Amino acid sequence: MTINEELQAFSDAIGLFGERDKEKSCFRIFVTLLRKDFPLTSDEIAELSNLSRGTVIHHINRLMDAGIVIGIKNKYQLRTNKFSKLVEYLEHDVQTYFRELRKLGEQIDEDLMI
Repeated sequence: MTINEELQAFSDAIGLFGERDKEKSCFRIFVTLLRKDFPLTSDEIAELSNLSRGTVIHHINRLMDAGIVIGIKNKYQLRTNKFSKLVEYLEHDVQTYFRELRKLGEQIDEDLMI
């Protein structure tokens, strides 16, 4: 399996890139940021990934919402420059999310007990 196939498998596994993204724009942005270990502007990302700035901004916002990308003074980079650390951060985020869901579920159960 090539590195791109491995990255695509990872992306598919976490549901990062939707079926509507026929051009794999989000994946191209992700790979562009992965290959650089310094922040890039949206214009730089657009140029490196051969995408429009609008497309880059759209997908950067999705990647930021997913906790994969961070913004630093109008520049963007992955949350960490180590892929294995990124996976670790995402795992922690998911565990935190499910802990919060469990608490919410317990509160709903309590509220339903009249």
